[in-house]
Amino acid sequence: MGFLDNSGDIILDAVLTDAGRARLAAGDGSFKIVKYAFGDDEIDYSKFDKTAITSQQDLEILKTPIFEAFTNNTSLMKSKLVSISKNNLLYMPVMLINETDGEAQNATGTQAANSFVVLADETTDDVFEALSSDNRLGVFFATKNTNKFIQIDQGLNTTELSPNQALSPALVETHFIVEMDNRLGSLASPGNSIQSYSFLDDDNIAAYNIANVTDSQGFFAALNGNTVGSPIAGPRGVAFRFKVRPSLELQTSTYLFTTLGSTGNTWSGASGTYSYIDSIVKVTGATTGYTINIPIRYAKKD
Repeated sequence: MGFLDNSGDIILDAVLTDAGRARLAAGDGSFKIVKYAFGDDEIDYSKFDKTAITSQQDLEILKTPIFEAFTNNTSLMKSKLVSISKNNLLYMPVMLINETDGEAQNATGTQAANSFVVLADETTDDVFEALSSDNRLGVFFATKNTNKFIQIDQGLNTTELSPNQALSPALVETHFIVEMDNRLGSLASPGNSIQSYSFLDDDNIAAYNIANVTDSQGFFAALNGNTVGSPIAGPRGVAFRFKVRPSLELQTSTYLFTTLGSTGNTWSGASGTYSYIDSIVKVTGATTGYTINIPIRYAKKD
């Protein structure tokens, strides 16, 4: 939905997303609009001029062209507006990749552009298993399951508040939405249990809804009171932990690697060449709307 003009009567241009059109076409009554959201993707708040008189401080922001509505759900609404009842907040929570916890896979220092590397099959697993631990940082084995996982920590990243201080319950994420290319991989729990997606759009982007209230597979871990092992400098909320499992097509075929990927030898000590596809996993906190994109590299020995 887009605001086309704010000079007089407000005109709304509303179009259905891929998901909305699919539910409308089903004709089974599932198309019911019960919630809506606003976003400010096009707004550059750095244009706010504190030195100007009060009536003109936000003048440049108000002149910003507004996007027209479009249907691609992977592109729109990247910055959703949220309502929080507390009116005395000085900081908003963020989400950061944890690279210090002992069980979290460490992407820093990998030879794959600081991506988390998902190995596509057992043959590739065997090569990487023989490498030194430093060369395996951030690597996930497809067939040789380990207790390692990707971890995202959520909280207030400021040194002005003690990490021993509990984060307000209103700011703690209780529900995460994970989106990834379903052709390449799927979401798995820290215990290697593959999850079923909640929705698959026409671009093959699978969305997984993981709620803390129903979590029995270790996706969530409390961080309140934890003073070590987290990149969050201030009060902490929760840690969200998960794995990415390669799709069956990546395990058994080279078609997607040929079509979408590249070939090279990007790991020290690993002989031969490897095909790889670079992608991202998008994780959104449903409470605050904060989003983080995690780089993923799917690799397969040629």
